Amino acid sequence: MAKQMDIPAFKNEAEEAMWWSGQEDRIAREFEQAIHTGQAGRGTAARRAALPTTTIRLDPKDIELARSQAERKGLRYQTYLKMLLHEALRSQEKAS
Repeated sequence: MAKQMDIPAFKNEAEEAMWWSGQEDRIAREFEQAIHTGQAGRGTAARRAALPTTTIRLDPKDIELARSQAERKGLRYQTYLKMLLHEALRSQEKAS
């Protein structure tokens, strides 16, 4: 796991912008190192570590319906499906 970057307290946005501007090479090196060691990926490391991955097979018609409903709500369909599953599980738990 990469070590946390020590970010100082700033007096104002201009000071913060100047500091971050001076960190560009360091950040680029750290990204390159993460790619080289296979530690780079999508999403945050905390989220990936905290949630297990599950694969389920769904009827394509159900996926398309979920995509359509999610789009109307301004959500990604996978997020929408997780939300629906979460609500259904909680509802069943209360009913039991």
